[in-house]
Amino acid sequence: MEVDIYQIDAFTDTLFGGNPAAVCPLQEWVDAALMQRIAAENNLAETAFFVKNNKGYDIRWFMPHDEIDLCGHATLASAYVIFNYLEPQLQTIHFSSQSGPLQAQRSENGRITLDFPSRPPKPIPIPKAVFSTFNHTPLEAGASRDLVVLFNSEAEIRSLQYDLTPLKDLPYLGIVATAKGDTVDFVSRVFDANATMPEDPVTGSSHCSLVPYWSEKLNKTALHARQLSERVGELYCKLVEERVYLAGDAVLYSKGTIYLPD
Repeated sequence: MEVDIYQIDAFTDTLFGGNPAAVCPLQEWVDAALMQRIAAENNLAETAFFVKNNKGYDIRWFMPHDEIDLCGHATLASAYVIFNYLEPQLQTIHFSSQSGPLQAQRSENGRITLDFPSRPPKPIPIPKAVFSTFNHTPLEAGASRDLVVLFNSEAEIRSLQYDLTPLKDLPYLGIVATAKGDTVDFVSRVFDANATMPEDPVTGSSHCSLVPYWSEKLNKTALHARQLSERVGELYCKLVEERVYLAGDAVLYSKGTIYLPD
């Protein structure tokens, strides 16, 4: 059995920037255990698999150690593959996922815009474990799928040092450190204490919480975000009622073939 594979750098217009994702188009679904093994072999933050349906595509995302309910950068990467290699005549792609219907649309400036659910974080007391994790003191916290933690400045986000061990038992997928930006609306970094890679380069799905969070704080619905990982990612965001729109660029790194036993 042969499966095509693409590696795409997402939320960047520069090779080796943004967040790399593997994309595997399938003719039909294979066993989840096999997709998990492929994702582990790829050893990237996420591998996306999709299968064409009568309205668009069913899509699933796998981290090296587990399936995930929503992934922004791997959806952007999947849309890039479909728009550029599989169905170049399309202007809009409809995805069906564990998180409901999603869309990807070509933009006039060459970016791809994702239509995702809004997940506003609810204010909670800052978990005690957070205080012993970072070298700067957080100001407040909010919870959705991820834990959003506010810091005082972009400089603090850039200079964060951490020991994620205290966070291993918290019931959140990611720990999102954020602050108001100096030259953009807000900045962030995203951590996962239980993943093989402790810091994610660019996390589209976390912006489903960050966009409504900062929209309320800044009293605006159009926001420019920057994730301050070593690779850096740019996201052009908009909040419309209960949907978050995330626009970004993508770059092809490689394409090839996976050879699997029949």
